[in-house]
Amino acid sequence: MSSEASTPVLRGCIKLPLEEDELLEITAKAKDYALMHGAAMRSKTDFSPDTLNFAPFLLVPSSFPRKEFEKAVALQPIINRLMHNVAHDEEFITTTLAETIKVDEFTANLFNIYRKVLAHGFTQRVSLGMLRSDLMLESDCPELSMNILQQNEDATVAGAAAAAAKDKEEREAMEAADVKAEVYFNQTTTKCKPKIKCKDRHANVKQSAYCCWKQVEINTIASGFGHLGPASKTIQSFVLSELGHAEKLKNMPKNNALAGLCDGMVKAWDIYGKPKAVILFIIEDVSYNICDQRFHEFYIRETYPHIKVLRRTLTEVHREGKLGQSKELLLGPHEVAVIYFRAGYEPGHYHSQDEWDARYLMETSLAIKSPSIQYHLAGTKKVQQALAQPSVLERFINDPEEIKAVGKIFTGLYSLDDNDAGNASYEMALRTPEKFVLKPQREGGGNNVYGVDIPDALKRMTRVERSAWILMDLIHPPLTKGYMVRPGGEMPPPIVDMVSELGIFGVVIGDADNIVHNYQAGHMLRTKLSTANEGGVAAGLGALDSPYLIDSDNED
Repeated sequence: MSSEASTPVLRGCIKLPLEEDELLEITAKAKDYALMHGAAMRSKTDFSPDTLNFAPFLLVPSSFPRKEFEKAVALQPIINRLMHNVAHDEEFITTTLAETIKVDEFTANLFNIYRKVLAHGFTQRVSLGMLRSDLMLESDCPELSMNILQQNEDATVAGAAAAAAKDKEEREAMEAADVKAEVYFNQTTTKCKPKIKCKDRHANVKQSAYCCWKQVEINTIASGFGHLGPASKTIQSFVLSELGHAEKLKNMPKNNALAGLCDGMVKAWDIYGKPKAVILFIIEDVSYNICDQRFHEFYIRETYPHIKVLRRTLTEVHREGKLGQSKELLLGPHEVAVIYFRAGYEPGHYHSQDEWDARYLMETSLAIKSPSIQYHLAGTKKVQQALAQPSVLERFINDPEEIKAVGKIFTGLYSLDDNDAGNASYEMALRTPEKFVLKPQREGGGNNVYGVDIPDALKRMTRVERSAWILMDLIHPPLTKGYMVRPGGEMPPPIVDMVSELGIFGVVIGDADNIVHNYQAGHMLRTKLSTANEGGVAAGLGALDSPYLIDSDNED
């Protein structure tokens, strides 16, 4: 990311800067408020199981266009259904990952479990998908449609004529057309008609700070921040009220992500149908993001006190776990109804064959899993790259309007396989690396390669090794300005340029033939410095935030 002077800026929630005395006082209050409301993490640099730091957060919420937020919320159940259908398409997953598993050992190990489970038949046909669709606003849309502009022919003709006009009367006509065109410009994300080149739009139409949103990725495993997403709204609501801006709170959308996700686990527990069975959280050996995980557990225990929650590592499952006569998963005296993976998404979680054996044991059991092995594979970057190809969506979605809506959100995703298409993508990345992000089949952040670092990374790979990666168009989000508060950070915090990534949660439960629950389950917003590539809060690169919905860029 970069903060070039040409990058547009979304208007802020409140007028900045604050007076220094006021800023110092409110920042100190907000830090304590965050700690006392569970917006905290264990330190990676000075770890102790007995201490917490507040999680990095934005002092006031970042602006996000209301129309685009509502569009993302409305689209999430469709994305849920899409990913559910993908996860249950054996031929598609097998074909799509065929080259990747030859060179990516981690994905190959997951696929081997999938293949063995398929061979014996799924003991549990029901899957629980707790997904998060991550997206960013795009401020540079060369494909932005002028179709809607042509609904007002006068504006279009006037704008086109004005571009070539030299006399005063025609220039005034252009300005009038621009005002009309801007209204339509912000309402569409479909592709340009050939008659009007997109580059002419920049000359003739006043640009918004954004034009649409594009999907960064879909997370199907360990989709975190169900607690920290709502917690960030709690902190920022307190700050706005303390600063005398309580009237702004109505523009911060309701966020029940914690309840939405936990209720999904309980719905799966109900489907399992055994009152004494437990919900199992699979955790890392060391959990830095402890509050987010524990609040899921505590919500279930407080809201549904008859349901017990266990926390175990993969190593502990290998040591304690076994299958009963009906292939029920048993941990000591406990039968497991639902497994929620907060670990198992990266190679470092599998120290030996024991952990892989534990994963296989769980996949062959009667427990309902989030994610099941097929859902885990459906979330790989390679599968998502395949979904972005023309006509592929028709395999999984029947409604033409839904196909169109989902197709619009994909940015460019390119294969790097050793074939004509992959070789063309390889050459494209070498020519213009600043336009792309290079992504492996990994979750958890910190794995991507950006911009000028891409050529060296690609040249170190063999043609076969490239199959483990995909190439994605770099998204150019608009900037926001605000105060980022970090443990040990500068006091008072300076105003910085930032970019945000919105995550929309979804819950879907069903088997290959039938979906029984499907809903949008809240949201989270992560914000990072505009100069940073990665933005994970748990990885120490981003900060908690929440959206402040705006209806236009220029309203006061």
